Amino acid sequence: MFLSPPSPLLHGLLRAVVRRYGVPAAPCARAGHPASSVAAALEQARVALAAGEPPPAATKQAFIEALAQMIQEAMRADYGDPALQALVLRHGAAQVREYASLSAAADQHVRQVLAAVNAVAHPAKRQRMPPGAWRDDLAQLHALAAAASWSALAGVARQRRAAAEAAGEPSIASALARLLDGPALEHLQRLQALEMDPLVRQYQSLCDRQGPRPGSAAAVAQGLAAQRRGAEVEALAAQALRTFAERLNQAAPAGGSYRVATSMRVPSSIPASADRAKSEWDVVLVREARSADGAAAWDVCLLVEAKASVDAATTDLPRLLRGLRLLAHAEPGAVYAFKTDQGMLPVRGDSLRALPADGPAVADAVLYCCDAPAEPAPRLLNAAGRMQLLSAPASLEYAWRRAEGQPTDTGSLEPVWRQVVSAPEWAPVLNQYSTLRQVRGLMAHTDDLRHAVQTAAPRRPA
Repeated sequence: MFLSPPSPLLHGLLRAVVRRYGVPAAPCARAGHPASSVAAALEQARVALAAGEPPPAATKQAFIEALAQMIQEAMRADYGDPALQALVLRHGAAQVREYASLSAAADQHVRQVLAAVNAVAHPAKRQRMPPGAWRDDLAQLHALAAAASWSALAGVARQRRAAAEAAGEPSIASALARLLDGPALEHLQRLQALEMDPLVRQYQSLCDRQGPRPGSAAAVAQGLAAQRRGAEVEALAAQALRTFAERLNQAAPAGGSYRVATSMRVPSSIPASADRAKSEWDVVLVREARSADGAAAWDVCLLVEAKASVDAATTDLPRLLRGLRLLAHAEPGAVYAFKTDQGMLPVRGDSLRALPADGPAVADAVLYCCDAPAEPAPRLLNAAGRMQLLSAPASLEYAWRRAEGQPTDTGSLEPVWRQVVSAPEWAPVLNQYSTLRQVRGLMAHTDDLRHAVQTAAPRRPA
């Protein structure tokens, strides 16, 4: 099916918009910033491996030395990284590992204990019992469970179980046996006992310093604030593209051929797996076309994603690229109905197939928008890569030995290097700078997009 050539005005807009978040082609190690040295060594290794060569020995040594410095910096008590310090405690202290394991299942265990207690001592069940000692005892059980007094609950449950067996109350005895014989109550008692351990208390303090815990009110508030920021960025980007579409239409001989849609949802009818792929595009610039049977349809010209931060875009890029590959599986000659905020949008499959799905050409069809200020010195090692390096077993052991005052040798960090340059699961870390550079090359500040729109698409003379 015939596709109109890309608009030179759109091409000019994408070339004219300032990319204030960009980073150099290669990272440069900065004195006193071991993370930048790690990033530089990783990129040197990636380039060498891409050329079919082993990374130089000097690059390996630079990586190991910089990683050691990064660990030492993160372990400092005054301004270190509480997330790493908590991981190091879990790595080195058995009681902290046990506490963390039990904590992960604590909510489930609480639900199990409460269900077992309610099975015999729920207020509705007690109301059907005659007043007396049994009714009072079961009320005490229920109150202890509600107060999370697990050890006291276990003690009273054992007493009441023995009394129920002696008094010929098999239903009560059986219910209390299920409570006492199951692992949940025992695990909760052990968890409360571990909370008194000094290292566990230190671990709890480090966890609290990492910010709101998942699911907490503060974490929910942070998530809502980020959503609001993203919505504001999306609105600014959409307005800029609407202005651009109006000017494209004014400059077009026939007029009226471009429009903007928001929240474009990918239909399930595209014949490819949508697993972990972007399924909704924030802002889309489309051009009017015709389907094979002459019906009205549209071609996708530009996809815009709004992000509250550069880090959010870095995390999003793999999903975005999978989303482009999903769209590329559209059938030629087909028309797909996309839901948008403006209603159903029929889009020609040929235009979706024409979208670039990888490499530098992605910049011709995708734009990340953000309104965060550009950093004077951008972080060259992304947060995910940094934490994966710091939390490698060899890194944790090195950090624990230093924290315990034991002899350490930076050579013990060589296993991390071997993983980075050979293990498939470490490929995102090895490629992290090229990913960072691609994301930042695709990103524009909303002010810069608005300015480029004002200058790249002049109005048609009257």
